[in-house]
Amino acid sequence: MNFIDRMPLPMLLVGAVLLGLAPFVPQPHLVEKIGMLMDGTLSRPLDIFDLFMHASLPILLVVRLVRMAMGLPRDADGRGS
Repeated sequence: MNFIDRMPLPMLLVGAVLLGLAPFVPQPHLVEKIGMLMDGTLSRPLDIFDLFMHASLPILLVVRLVRMAMGLPRDADGRGS
């Protein structure tokens, strides 16, 4: 069983929303950094780190949901491999 499959989905969802949208005012960092990435102005190491930090849990959530949607192979005892 993969470590992503062992993460409690409700906790992952709350963490992804909070970290992805923090700080809430004036604009979430994730939105700002993705805009900078699209504009080609994401060049400072601190901004790149900020993008990875704020995107980490939302990316894990997407991976977890995709794995759930695809279905995991099951062992004889009903648990994932």
